[in-house]
Amino acid sequence: MRIVGIDPGYAIVGYGAIDFNGHAFRPVAFGAVLTEAHTPFTDRLMQIEDELTEFFQLAKPDALAIEKLYFTNNKTTAIDVAQARGVTLLAAARLGIPIYEYTPMQVKMAVVGYGKAEKAQVMEMTRLILGLDHLPKPDDTADALAIAICHGHTAASNFGQIHARTMRK
Repeated sequence: MRIVGIDPGYAIVGYGAIDFNGHAFRPVAFGAVLTEAHTPFTDRLMQIEDELTEFFQLAKPDALAIEKLYFTNNKTTAIDVAQARGVTLLAAARLGIPIYEYTPMQVKMAVVGYGKAEKAQVMEMTRLILGLDHLPKPDDTADALAIAICHGHTAASNFGQIHARTMRK
């Protein structure tokens, strides 16, 4: 199964494609969409859609895993991230890619085994699970790979298979 993970944002959108055979993960490709700060916001959204659409077409994923949004402080940032996330979901939906959403706690639990793990622990486990020599940069890219790993673990479990069927309905 090929899984694309997305760490949503509008300045930086982390992405990563991995293959999972039910037992082992293998990195395929990863990177980030970087948009310029003083670019009109709609242009940034178009750039995100264009670059992610191209990545999705090249990666040919069986599933897209994306982080659910959770904001407590800056509502303006939350709205902008939500808009960029919407563009990402639209690009995947247009290509018929099934979409699965995970909370940060679910990602931490799937990658580290502890839902309140520190970011550094998640990043290091992501590196180890994928057999990478170095942590991918920017951090959003490593986060996207962790989200993809989360989906692999979740989809591989019996609960994950049931959850996946109900999410598609």
